Amino acid sequence: MFVRDVTVENQVGLHARPATFFIQKANEFKSSIWVEKEERRVNAKSLLGVLSLGIMGGTEIRIIADGTDEEEAVNGLVALVRSGFNA
Repeated sequence: MFVRDVTVENQVGLHARPATFFIQKANEFKSSIWVEKEERRVNAKSLLGVLSLGIMGGTEIRIIADGTDEEEAVNGLVALVRSGFNA
C-alpha cells in the first residue's frame, strides 16, 4: 500500500471537469485506488464517489493505492492535482 497527502489548490476543487480528469488518470492504473477526505474514503475510479466528497480548493486529500503499480498511481494522481488538473 502506498499513501500520499496533497492539497487541492485549484479554485473549484475536485468537481465536474477536474474530477473527470482525476478518474481518467486513476483508471490508467491496475491498482485499487481510493481518495480520502477527513474520515470518508471513496473509490478514486468512481465519478459519483469522488464528487460525493465535495472537495473544494484548499482541501487536503489523501490518495491511497494498493497493487502492482501503486506507487506510480499515487504519484501520477498527486502530480495531476498539483498541476491544477491540467490533463
